[in-house]
Amino acid sequence: MSGGGFHVHGPHDHEVEHAAQHGGDSFSSKVALTTAILATVGALFAYMGGATQANASLYKNNAAIKKTEASNQWNYYQAKSSKQNLAEMGVQLVEGARAEGFRAEVERYKKEKAEIKAAAEALEAESTDWDRKSDGQMHLHHRWAQATTALQIAIALSAIALITRKTWLQKVVYGFSAVGLALGILALLHV
Repeated sequence: MSGGGFHVHGPHDHEVEHAAQHGGDSFSSKVALTTAILATVGALFAYMGGATQANASLYKNNAAIKKTEASNQWNYYQAKSSKQNLAEMGVQLVEGARAEGFRAEVERYKKEKAEIKAAAEALEAESTDWDRKSDGQMHLHHRWAQATTALQIAIALSAIALITRKTWLQKVVYGFSAVGLALGILALLHV
C-alpha cells in the first residue's frame, strides 16, 4: 500500500483476500485437508515403522544372547564328556575299588551331561523363538515402511495437484492414499 490512499494488489494478495472473503475454492481446500490428514497418518505409520524396527533389533540381540548361553552350555557338556572319557579309561586301566570309583564318576558325568544337554537345548529353543519374533517385527517394519512410502507419494502428488489444479491427479492422490492406508491396516493386523 502506498501513501495517499492508493493501494496496489499483487495477484497472490487478491487470491488470499478472495479466499478469506468467499471461503476459498473447494479444490484447494480438499487438497490441503487431504495433505494434512495424510501427513498426520504418515507420521503415525513412520513411528510404528521405527518402533517395530527397534523391536526387531532388540529381539535379535536377545536371540544372540541365548545362542551364546547355549554355546556355553555345549562347551560345558563337551568338558564333561572329556572327563567322562578319562573316567572310562580309568575303569579300563585300574582294578578294584579305584575302578569302582571311576565307574561312579562315569555315571555322575552321564547324569550331569543329560542335565547340561537339556539346558543347552532349551536355550537354543529360546534363541530360535527370539529369532522368529525378530523376523516377525521386521516383516511389520517393512509393512509400515511401505504404507509410509505410499502416503509420502500421495503427499507429493497432492502438491503437484495443487499447483497444476488437475482433478485427475487428485484422484491418483486418493488411490495412493488408499494403498497406504490398506498397507497400514495390514501392518496393524500383523499380516
